[in-house]
Amino acid sequence: MVVATVIGAASVIMAMSLPPAFVSRMILIVESPQIPNDLAASTASTPAPEQLQIVEQRLMTRANLLDIANKTQVFENINAMTPDRIVQAMRARTSIRSSGRRSEAALMTIEFEALSGRKAAGVLNEYLSLIQTEDVQSRTGRATQTLEFFDQEVSRLNEELAERSAAILQFKTENVNALPESLDFRLNQRNILQERLAQYDREASGLEQQRERLLRVFEETGDVGGFGGAASSPEQQRLDALRNQLNDALAVYSEENPRILLLKSRIAVAEEAVRNLPDANENLSAETTGNAMLDVQLAEIGSRLKVIEQQRDASGKQLADMIQTIEQTPRNAIKLDELQLDYQNIQLQYNTAVDRLSRASTGERIEVLSRGQRISVIDPPAVPNQPSKPNRKLIAAGGTFVGILAGLALVFLLEILNRSIRRPEDLVSRLGVTPLATIPYITVVGENSRRRSLRMISVFLIVIGVPVAVYAVHVLYQPLDLVAERLMDKIGVRW
Repeated sequence: MVVATVIGAASVIMAMSLPPAFVSRMILIVESPQIPNDLAASTASTPAPEQLQIVEQRLMTRANLLDIANKTQVFENINAMTPDRIVQAMRARTSIRSSGRRSEAALMTIEFEALSGRKAAGVLNEYLSLIQTEDVQSRTGRATQTLEFFDQEVSRLNEELAERSAAILQFKTENVNALPESLDFRLNQRNILQERLAQYDREASGLEQQRERLLRVFEETGDVGGFGGAASSPEQQRLDALRNQLNDALAVYSEENPRILLLKSRIAVAEEAVRNLPDANENLSAETTGNAMLDVQLAEIGSRLKVIEQQRDASGKQLADMIQTIEQTPRNAIKLDELQLDYQNIQLQYNTAVDRLSRASTGERIEVLSRGQRISVIDPPAVPNQPSKPNRKLIAAGGTFVGILAGLALVFLLEILNRSIRRPEDLVSRLGVTPLATIPYITVVGENSRRRSLRMISVFLIVIGVPVAVYAVHVLYQPLDLVAERLMDKIGVRW
């Protein structure tokens, strides 16, 4: 009875003395983007459940809770509370529940408990302002950072493209005569130069043989009239051939015909080449035989051999240069392919970055105009008119019931722990003695009445005295609700 009365009295006193608790509630929802993603997607896309978790974690930070508690003065003795105690109390009085499975709307219900409805609604309004501000700043900040990143990436890739393009241009300028695209032309020119050198060799050999025949005939006959002079030079022969073609063409075409003009230009070039030929009389002093006709022919042959030698040297030098550029072409082709491949890779990255920059710009515009996914309020915080807690009847009845159970448990525990001999079976089991008979306790006159009086006095003292003592502790020492609250805070329980 003592245990049951103490617990029951404490429960009744706490139920009557607990201050009323007002609970304010608000419901938030994560709205889908106002613009379909297949038309324009935001770059700050976050799954709705994840977004709610981020909001909850940012909301319940230590700095935010301290700032809101001090701003709203939600606790009566907040100036005497430590920061840790304030944060712990704010988290204990805040209830957050999120819901939103697949194909369901993502909802968040936030409740706060305070001693007055106005303070509870005020704290929730601060929560709401902080949530919406954090959500907008977070999404806008991410969209802006994404845009800045791709803008910097486009600028960087553009500079790299310019550097690669300049490197390719410099390489082509330095190796203009050994590039792969002109290889076929240079191979053709090499064959032409080789044929030209062979032709020069044949002409020089023919002229040498002609000079030997002239000298042999002159030695044998003393006369060279049979040769009729040396043949004209190749330049003179080409000039005569062009003049004959012009005469034939004039018989058919007019003076303004393009073919006539082309032939005239070729004739002018051939005449210039003939005028630049060395004079045969310059070599007369080099080799004279006393025969004027032979000397002229020998001088002309020598002059033509000299011209052929010069042309052969020039063509040989040109052929050597051409062969060198041809040999350099494979190495230049490999280097040029590397430069162009690097340029193409960067070009691909640049095109991708430009495309993503365009999408990032659109996404940033969507977030700035608040057209993307956002958190909105379905049920705003309201000031409750009636306290939601405590349920005094439930606390009193529950405490009384728990006290009765505790008293019965104590009786059961004392019965189990009592090892004294109280029955004949105890004598047999412990001492090995079998009693012959059992004599009950015989009371004397007045003993029963005294026992009944003592029991009544004990019950009276327990029923009246124990609740009075508990109430005295509640009033004179420390309120029981504070004792219970501190105890429950230590074990991490909140009613």
